[in-house]
Amino acid sequence: MQQKRQQKIKVGIFATVTLGLLLVGIFLIGRNRSLFQRTFVLYGTFKNVGGLQAGNNVRFVGIDVGTVESIDILSDTTARVALRIKEKVKPFIKRGAIAGISTDGLMGDKLITISSGTENGTPVKDKDTIRTVDPMNYDRVLDRLSGVAENAEVITEQLAGIATQINQGKGSIGRLLYSDSLATSLEGTVTEARTTVKSIRKGSEGFSENMEALKHNFLLRGYYKKKEKAAKKEAEEQKKAAERGKKAGKDSSSLKVQKE
Repeated sequence: MQQKRQQKIKVGIFATVTLGLLLVGIFLIGRNRSLFQRTFVLYGTFKNVGGLQAGNNVRFVGIDVGTVESIDILSDTTARVALRIKEKVKPFIKRGAIAGISTDGLMGDKLITISSGTENGTPVKDKDTIRTVDPMNYDRVLDRLSGVAENAEVITEQLAGIATQINQGKGSIGRLLYSDSLATSLEGTVTEARTTVKSIRKGSEGFSENMEALKHNFLLRGYYKKKEKAAKKEAEEQKKAAERGKKAGKDSSSLKVQKE
């Protein structure tokens, strides 16, 4: 008798715990799917749902306000997503609201994000269809990134080949950096250029001395004196002309003052 009573107690405890866990599970699932509060439904049409699934969250201004109820294929290019949203959020979602598919974190689950729309717009109603924005095509982005990576790899290999040739003394830059004969040749060219410049300077100094000697030569002394006199005369005439111009300007200004 005592063993039967213990077995009944154990069975009762197990059934009670199981029923409690079941009720807790139902409560959690119902709260997640908004089964125990008033809700309404909005629809959105997408060309690509991007991995979205029924049960994913619906987020409005950063707050989870509902879940994705269902996803139905309308045609070969469109799918309709039904959103089950809490009733208390309805006054804040306007007719101009836009729904988009995003990711919760870098590698998180997909979710629907809804913008509030225009402030002066009228609130949505149950079973309304709102505008949508298709998600980014990550496959296309990855294809482009792979192409960029391949091009970068080719460029890196080419740069490595050029660096190797330079280190081996090949090419103009390699010979310039690692060839002693080329460096010696350049040094010789620079030395010759310096010597040429010195010769030109000496030649110009000798020419100046010769011209000065010619000025003092009795055969050409008269010629240079005439040139100097002509230059002085021309300078004096320019000076007199400038003075006459200044005087004429002063006279005209004085006449204007007298007339006034």
